[in-house]
Amino acid sequence: MVAAADAHNYAQKLGISSGLVVQELGWDEDTDDELRAAIEEESGSEMLDEDTDEVVDVVLLWWRDGDGDLVDELMDAIGPLADDGFVWVLCPKTGESGHVDPSEIAESATPAGLTSTTPVSLGSWTGIKLTQPKTPSKQR
Repeated sequence: MVAAADAHNYAQKLGISSGLVVQELGWDEDTDDELRAAIEEESGSEMLDEDTDEVVDVVLLWWRDGDGDLVDELMDAIGPLADDGFVWVLCPKTGESGHVDPSEIAESATPAGLTSTTPVSLGSWTGIKLTQPKTPSKQR
């Protein structure tokens, strides 16, 4: 659990801003409710679940060791993602139960057509941003 002020800063660290549509995957009893609330406050709306058919700007994927095949999960996650959207994989920090090494996440991102960035610390969770390749602008 993080303090509300920290959670607000973490939501901003994740690039969450007003009007962004955020989909949440992998929710469980161990997810950080303060961080979730801050994300919803920053975006101005509730996060969507896996059943949405809306286009989303951000996918927030809570991921733990033993959750299954991350490549498959990422392939599903990018389905509703906007062209300039991104995925945040949140996993328990080093030393916590369920920790996943950032290198494992980076390796899983490649087959899904995603590129990983430097991990950020979010209290008891670590976030790794995965981005889609930039598509060249269409010629007129």
